[in-house]
Amino acid sequence: MRSSLLALIVAGFAASAHAAPPAQVVDGIFVGPNGLSLYTFDRDAANKSNCNDRCAANWPPLTAAADARPEGDWTVVTRDDGSKQWAYKGKPVYGWVKDQKPGDRTGDNVNQVWHLAKP
Repeated sequence: MRSSLLALIVAGFAASAHAAPPAQVVDGIFVGPNGLSLYTFDRDAANKSNCNDRCAANWPPLTAAADARPEGDWTVVTRDDGSKQWAYKGKPVYGWVKDQKPGDRTGDNVNQVWHLAKP
């Protein structure tokens, strides 16, 4: 029993040490775990989201777990409400409520301040 528990604990640490990046590159852009396009917001400061409340309802942040750790160019920013969000090279990333299926890119250049997130 003790050795099984120890094996599970070690496996858990190993899995968290090699966690997958929060997004994948598909056709030259980042997509979230749901397969939908991700975006950046020109009005964000480095490592700071300026999209809150109503903005965040339309542009849902790519949320990070409370214990998420930076992974390469991916960092974690703390939002105004205390939640965590993934950022790529310091730029917080978001989804867009009007994208309905993988491949949709309807948020690109909305109000000339939203852009597809690219590596």
